[in-house]
Amino acid sequence: MSAPTTPPQPTRRPTDAAADDATRLDRAASRAARARSMHLLGALLRPRKRSLAWAGVLVVVSTLGQVAGPWLVSLAIDDAVPALMDGSAATLAVVGSLYVVAAVLGGLCAGAYVRAAARIAQGVLLDLRRRVFRHTQLLSLEFHESYTSGRIISRQTSDLEALRELLDGGLTGVVSSLMLMLFTGVVLFLVDPVSGAVLAAALVPAWLLTRWFQKYSQTFYREQRTTSARLIVKFVETMTGMRAVQAFRREATTEAEYDRLGEEYRDANLRIFSVNGRYQPGLVLIGNVAVAAALAVGGWRVYSGALDVGVLVASLLYVKRFFQPIQQLGMFYNAFQSATAALEKVSGLLAEEPTVVEPRQPTPLPRARGALRLADVTFRYGNGPVILPDLDLAIPAGQTVALVGTTGAGKSTLAKLVTRFYDATEGTVQLDGVDVRDLSTTDLRRAVVMVTQEAYLFSGSVRENIALGRPDATQEEIEDAARAVGAHDFVMAMPEGYDTDVNKRGGRVSSGQRQLLSFARAFLADPAVLVLDEATSSLDIPGERLVQHGLQTLLADRTAIIIAHRLSTVAIADRVLVMSHGRIVEDGPPAELAGGTGHYAALHTAWRDSTV
Repeated sequence: MSAPTTPPQPTRRPTDAAADDATRLDRAASRAARARSMHLLGALLRPRKRSLAWAGVLVVVSTLGQVAGPWLVSLAIDDAVPALMDGSAATLAVVGSLYVVAAVLGGLCAGAYVRAAARIAQGVLLDLRRRVFRHTQLLSLEFHESYTSGRIISRQTSDLEALRELLDGGLTGVVSSLMLMLFTGVVLFLVDPVSGAVLAAALVPAWLLTRWFQKYSQTFYREQRTTSARLIVKFVETMTGMRAVQAFRREATTEAEYDRLGEEYRDANLRIFSVNGRYQPGLVLIGNVAVAAALAVGGWRVYSGALDVGVLVASLLYVKRFFQPIQQLGMFYNAFQSATAALEKVSGLLAEEPTVVEPRQPTPLPRARGALRLADVTFRYGNGPVILPDLDLAIPAGQTVALVGTTGAGKSTLAKLVTRFYDATEGTVQLDGVDVRDLSTTDLRRAVVMVTQEAYLFSGSVRENIALGRPDATQEEIEDAARAVGAHDFVMAMPEGYDTDVNKRGGRVSSGQRQLLSFARAFLADPAVLVLDEATSSLDIPGERLVQHGLQTLLADRTAIIIAHRLSTVAIADRVLVMSHGRIVEDGPPAELAGGTGHYAALHTAWRDSTV
């Protein structure tokens, strides 16, 4: 007789294990996000403890006034009416007076509670808006280069709007609803335990239906917030890059992509409505069945003499009233799920940490000379490849240095390290012998100013844009800065001169004029170190020559780093650094390098031939 064989056990494939791990990670991340968002909500509400306590007192008194109504009706039917038939109206007068007092007190407290809750809600929203704006300004450039502007706009608009809808009306409604349900259930059991038992039995299917609703609505509302954010991001990116969209005839493609995202958003909303369409009628059905059951049981007991008519009427009113708040809770849960998903996204943004941090005990540097030193600097973006491998560079104070090289050579990266938009992965970047990581942001930004290819102008006047770095500058100082870079004449030609509103992103001025205004802004700030990153790329030849004349005058006593592909800009430099793959391959005066046989000589020859 052969030994029994063990049936083969199904083996788990590696993909199944990976899927389980991914599911566990998703659940852990979801729990962490919920905990983080609840911690944020607690931090927002904690300073408002007294206001919350006062609102709690108001809602309790208001709810007691509402709950007292059916009980007083039962007293009127069972005691006051028989007494009136016997010729005594005192009981009816007392019960009627108590009913009026309860109604008035309940109404007044309800109105006061709504106003108190609104003040709390608006205070929380204002605090949160300020936190989001303040935090995004403190985050490093690395965050803003990876986190799209559309996502940030979504945090400040649709996500905070979802929180506003919750706090403005939903939260006040759910608190009063919960209190009304609690007090109604307690009083019902005191008035008639049997009707209370009927209500308790009806709560079982109501609880099961609510759990089903919570499970699916939670998932669908997260999908809805995600698709909403994607739709906003696509819209913002398309509007921002409209010039490129129209130049390359991508209207049809972007429209198709936007339509697809819009359909996803619509489908996500339809799934939510589908769940609501089952939940709300289900609660109504359960409530009506409960009222019918309470009427049947109570009516039989009234017929048999075991229950007074007034108590039956009060019981039916309580059972009916109990299920009305449940429906409101269902509506609140919709807003709650949307707000929870939004709060998780906002709390995730606030949890972002700046990679460039302020030193705890900064080294003071009130007057910088402008001597720069990059000592054994290695740098990579995140976990990417090394961009600057072991760079060692010294720039004396007052020297103008031009960086040239092919795209991707590391020129702009070097500029970002000098201005401390990024920190070196290894080594140190020093200003006047002090590590820039030990300088306060105030001292560093006063000493080092960077002008980039994108000359951003804010909504406001020309004067306000030039004085961005020095708001206390006089009109004469502003005009002198504009004259130095050749901007004064075209500014005076504007309708209101220096009071002309340039509109957002400099809509009233050309790209070259915008660049000249950014130069005037930088020169007015009077930094010890001025970094120009392709800052003359949008200027025409006459404009560039005019700016070069201003640069020669204004850069005489300051350190300057000029990054340019146009070698005409390099001519004003004292020293040229040719970069390749993050390394300095040539270093010397521009005339000397141009007469040699190296990289710069080849670049100079090609540039000279192109201008012929």
